[in-house]
Amino acid sequence: MAAITPTAGSNLNSTPAPTKQTLQSNYVDFTSSATEGWAQQYLPDIIEKEAEVFGNRTISGFLNQVGAEESMASDRVIWSEQGRLHLSYTGAAVTDAGVITIASSGTHGVRVGQTIVLSDNQASPTIIKCYVSAVAADNTTLTAIPYTGGATVGAVSGFDTATDSGSNTCDFFVYGSEFKKGASGMSNAVTPQHKTFVNKPIIIKDKFEVSGSDTAAIGWVEISGEEGQNGYLWYLKAEGDTKARFTDYLEMACVEGELAKAAGGVDSQLGTAGSDDTAGTEGLFAAINDRGHVTSGIAGTSAADDLGSFDEILKKFDAQGAIEENMLYVNRSVSLAIDDMLASQNSYGSGGTSWGVFNNDEDMALNLGFSGFRRGSYDFYKTDWKYLNDATLRGMTNISDVRGVVIPAGVSTVYDQSLGKNLKRPFLHVRYRASQTDDRKLKSWITGSVGGNVTSDLDAMEVHYLSERCLVVQGANNFMLLN
Repeated sequence: MAAITPTAGSNLNSTPAPTKQTLQSNYVDFTSSATEGWAQQYLPDIIEKEAEVFGNRTISGFLNQVGAEESMASDRVIWSEQGRLHLSYTGAAVTDAGVITIASSGTHGVRVGQTIVLSDNQASPTIIKCYVSAVAADNTTLTAIPYTGGATVGAVSGFDTATDSGSNTCDFFVYGSEFKKGASGMSNAVTPQHKTFVNKPIIIKDKFEVSGSDTAAIGWVEISGEEGQNGYLWYLKAEGDTKARFTDYLEMACVEGELAKAAGGVDSQLGTAGSDDTAGTEGLFAAINDRGHVTSGIAGTSAADDLGSFDEILKKFDAQGAIEENMLYVNRSVSLAIDDMLASQNSYGSGGTSWGVFNNDEDMALNLGFSGFRRGSYDFYKTDWKYLNDATLRGMTNISDVRGVVIPAGVSTVYDQSLGKNLKRPFLHVRYRASQTDDRKLKSWITGSVGGNVTSDLDAMEVHYLSERCLVVQGANNFMLLN
């Protein structure tokens, strides 16, 4: 051991004492600059295991639970959905003479001899039954004669077509037809229509890189990660984190994706300049905003208000096919608001509370949460969506506008343009590019001269990731976004 010499001018003296006694001048100060080199041989107690303070950090898995995956071999995925079975029109202009001009689509499928239910769209609407006596050759207008007295709708008591009452429009639907004895049959025919939708996949990439020297470095801390990597090599941790992050990106891109518009300039960078929808992809949120329902219901203001808001959601579902089972993927605030809403319907006795189904055993912890419930003719299964709660994603304070989604369970029947037949598929499914020569669902390859795979003289290992995929949202009219 090297001799310990005093530090000149220092109060923290390290002079050896000639006798065995405790003095101010004969101890070693580990904080002193004069002795810190000697003191480094005494290492602190190191906890080798890396603390996993955020638990499982990945958010992927949502689409695996609610949908399916299928391959595709083209740049577009096209599918068709059924239109409405019955004829109905809203916002059509109406005159006192009963001439109705279709405004929304410009043309209609109503024929002479059919009967309709007609509303004048006032604050307190008057609803009458009418007979269609005439239809314009271009199918843009029709003439309705009321069954309830008078030659015109303007003559019907209470039926108002004037603008001074706030509206000169009408809503109506066809409920049947009526013909004279011996009259000819129905003129013309109604051809069913279906809606066609298109989406395109996007190419998603990422890369991890580590130098040859760093692959040989041993760290002090034992690591582990979501991809199952563990040990003392930091680059394994970094590579595993990169892959886990890329896997999350695959799901988030399908959830958050937007089709670019020419005015935005993204098409000039990634697609065809000056053309709409040649870059980007339509994600879950965009599809619901475009073709589904958006509500601010279940606000958590009070149990009674939340129940009323939920009943409004049920009314929307009644008008859209009434799929019995639905899944609620919500953030923490909405989840607790639903718990409070259900608990308020489940209280009993003086000071007694029944949250959930259990025996009220005094030794049993009170269950303050619900995972499922039935309201009206609908079953709902509630779960927290980690993506909406993560503080670095949709859980950020100023990016928390989406509070949950309502997704129908089961499958839908659609016509597949590529296969040329009807198929049953989940309402949500991911399409990825694949062929006999290349599967782009999730590609991974290594380049460089490190890691046993020598492809270049680069003294590093590069791990590349690639996927090409998009999300198909079928029957978006049955989905609901909670803002």
